Amino acid sequence: MNDTSYFPSHNVSEKSAAAMAVPVLMFAGGVIGNITAIAALSGSNQGRKSSAFFALVCGLAVTDLLGTCLASPITIATYLDRNVLDDRNLCEFHSFLLLFFGVAGLSIIFAMSGERYLAICCPYTYQRCGIDKYFARKCLFCIYFSNIVFCCLPVMGMSESTCQPSQTWCFINWRANELLPAAYSFLYASVSFLLILMTIILNFAVCGTLLIMRRRKVQNPVTRGSTRARWTALSSDVEAQMMTVLMVTSVVVLGCSAPLVVRVFANQITQKENSQADLAAIRIAAVNAILDPWIYILLRRTLFRKVRKFSKRVYSSRKSKTPCSQSDHHQGLAATKGTLQAAMHSQAGSSPSSSSLSGRKAQCPACSIDFIDD
Repeated sequence: MNDTSYFPSHNVSEKSAAAMAVPVLMFAGGVIGNITAIAALSGSNQGRKSSAFFALVCGLAVTDLLGTCLASPITIATYLDRNVLDDRNLCEFHSFLLLFFGVAGLSIIFAMSGERYLAICCPYTYQRCGIDKYFARKCLFCIYFSNIVFCCLPVMGMSESTCQPSQTWCFINWRANELLPAAYSFLYASVSFLLILMTIILNFAVCGTLLIMRRRKVQNPVTRGSTRARWTALSSDVEAQMMTVLMVTSVVVLGCSAPLVVRVFANQITQKENSQADLAAIRIAAVNAILDPWIYILLRRTLFRKVRKFSKRVYSSRKSKTPCSQSDHHQGLAATKGTLQAAMHSQAGSSPSSSSLSGRKAQCPACSIDFIDD
């Protein structure tokens, strides 16, 4: 980006090596994370593999891995030879890769949020539509096909690809004065903005529904040790995991993808060049492919179980350090409470059976959380 003709050659090479370290580290992080995610997916049980969410997660992992393996080597090569992107065909191909994998990743994440929304908020619609792994595969095919056509429009003449001032990446001409190139810039930014917005809205809707379900369960106390109590504890773990993953997803999608959308609008509207901000925006967008596998696959329910067991262990160790008088008092209260509960349980005998709970679970797809697990 800056003129380096006034610096000695060894300083130039040192600066080039230091600058190349960023894309190299991002390339390594994306490849290692997504390969680890694919390996974790291959080890999942057969029941998980039949779900729609599993198919979408597989599509996201493969998409992120392909995007990293295809686009990053070209960027790294530009630090070794600044004239790499002088080839017009290679520049258009690199621009297509950045366009396609950016909007394709957002589309798959939006589809995953939509699948969770239908499963939790509209369970009967979810069942009636028969949303399974085959439906998800058709959805992935439609996403790939539509985005390929959409991102090929610049090659077809609607816009043009230009090498950016840093000479390390190519993108659409987002400061065009002609009508069609400017329209494509606004269209691409608008589609990306809508995908981000709808993903966040769906995630918050699911979280709100889960909070309402949890409040209803708190208002309906259950007998300790009953089957319903065990199911409530299990579903609480699942709800906590789901809400955490959805909130983290919203933050990552907004934080990684929004800067590039803002730069597209800003460049096209103001017509002012800010190559540093543009480079930072495209790098932040690339971080999304690095974080995706850690959010959706490596952040599994087993981790939540381990954290919960550790917190219980810490809490019990602190409780054991209380004075003897207090512990005796608490033990007396616990014994009295246990006697009363045992008497009520023996008299009422109205705890829901495991068969009724399993039937309720089978009727509601929201009860079967499709996040990847061991």
